[in-house]
Amino acid sequence: MSAFLTDYVSSIAEISLIPADGGKYEIRVNGDLIYSKLETGRHADPPEIIGLFEEQMKEKG
Repeated sequence: MSAFLTDYVSSIAEISLIPADGGKYEIRVNGDLIYSKLETGRHADPPEIIGLFEEQMKEKG
C-alpha cells in the first residue's frame, strides 16, 4: 500500500474507509465506482485494485 501511495501521491486527494455491515465494501475513485464486493461477492486482492485504479486514472487523465 505504501508504494501505491508514493506512486500516486499527486493523484490522490483523499482515502477514506467507511465501515459497513456484512463485510461489504466499495472502492471509488473521484466518486466513480471501480470495485464492489457487494456486486462481485468476493474480496479483491491489492494488485487487482491497483490495476483498476490505474485504468480509471488513464480514462480520466
